[in-house]
Amino acid sequence: MTVKPSKLTRLAFAGVAVIALAGAAPDDFDTKTQIGPNPVLPEPQRYLVPPMHLAQVVGWKDGKTPTVPDGLKVTAMATGLEHPRSAYTLPNGDVLVVESRSPDLDPVSRPKNIVMNWVESFVTSAGSSQGSNRITLLRDTHGDGKYDVRTVFIDHLYSPFGVALVGNDLYVANTDAILRFHYTPGVTSITEPGTVLTPLPGGPIDHHWTKSLVASEDGTKLYAGVGSNSNITENGIGAELDRASIWEIDRATGAHRIFADGLRNPNGLSWEPQSHALWAVINERDELGPNLVPDYMTSVKDGGFYGWPYSYYGQHVDPRVKPERPDLVAKAIVPDYALSSHVAPLGLVFDTGSGLPAKYSGGAFVGEHGSWNRQVLNGYKVVFVPFANGKPNGMAEDVVTGFLDNDGHARGRPVALALDKAGALMIADDIGNTVWRVTADTQKQAARTD
Repeated sequence: MTVKPSKLTRLAFAGVAVIALAGAAPDDFDTKTQIGPNPVLPEPQRYLVPPMHLAQVVGWKDGKTPTVPDGLKVTAMATGLEHPRSAYTLPNGDVLVVESRSPDLDPVSRPKNIVMNWVESFVTSAGSSQGSNRITLLRDTHGDGKYDVRTVFIDHLYSPFGVALVGNDLYVANTDAILRFHYTPGVTSITEPGTVLTPLPGGPIDHHWTKSLVASEDGTKLYAGVGSNSNITENGIGAELDRASIWEIDRATGAHRIFADGLRNPNGLSWEPQSHALWAVINERDELGPNLVPDYMTSVKDGGFYGWPYSYYGQHVDPRVKPERPDLVAKAIVPDYALSSHVAPLGLVFDTGSGLPAKYSGGAFVGEHGSWNRQVLNGYKVVFVPFANGKPNGMAEDVVTGFLDNDGHARGRPVALALDKAGALMIADDIGNTVWRVTADTQKQAARTD
């Protein structure tokens, strides 16, 4: 799909470019120095208006697809969707694709918010959005990796994101509540309304609106990621009640507690297959410069505090946050693995299947939605982090790229990730309006052995 910006849009982009470049020197920082357990952290910078560089959306033209390395192949699993944000595989192999638009509950009084609210109006709204806020079911009836049945599974949701199935209970995380639906294996739609298991922080401000969701391995609990309501509490500390945290929710009663906090925007909640620890990817704070603060992935400890808003990467104090909280800074946990600054990770999945080459087994794929506030774009790809003994073990490597074209325009942006029943990697592309499917390239492998 191609998005053709209007003349007004092009002029607005020119205005944003002026804002972006004003006072901003070319960025020659080596982003690889911020990948791994010990990222380089430069001195903070402060701006009246932060540097911005926004990738204009052009969509996927002429049958183009993302790029994968030798040994893999990528195909479009479903196209023509309306902002697909996440995917979830049911036990029978059906795939649920969550199509969602933001609730538009973010104040626009600050220069950054004014610009970003405008950008959101077209950058993540490449389609009509009339069919969004729903879940679409995809079914492969022949077992050949081609999902030939497509139905509206659940409609009229409110900015949904996370999905989890436990037994016959299907849970959907709307932006303001977790809903429970009765699921019968094999059905292609659910029309009965869901019941609220527990409310989640939503309006009147809903800055980070995506609510990631995962069930505990024994099925008794749900874990939900609830992002902050601001960059660094500029909407008031009261707006952050129960936010910037991961909730643990009792599935029987709906009662919840804060499992861990100080996590600005936790997404991609996943269980690491060897240690069985909960992991997440975190979007860190903005407006401290193009190379602060690195986004990260980390194991999440019960009762752990990870710094936001008072500090970052352990005890590095954010000078903008008042009043200071040295007591909380002292106990802030250093994340496990940095992903580089402003890559905006929103997806995480561990390779526990058999559909990909053995080199990926047990490691983590991370979907990086991409930067907007550094001159040189960062992210806009899926990376792989190898694991050993339950911990990251090596440098992240690019696996799915090509979401930016040679002119720096965005064909797509990866969001959440999942594996299908065959073990293929699925990528929700919210502005490309596509779900991509990555598998081992068995034809090339067979050709090598002939």
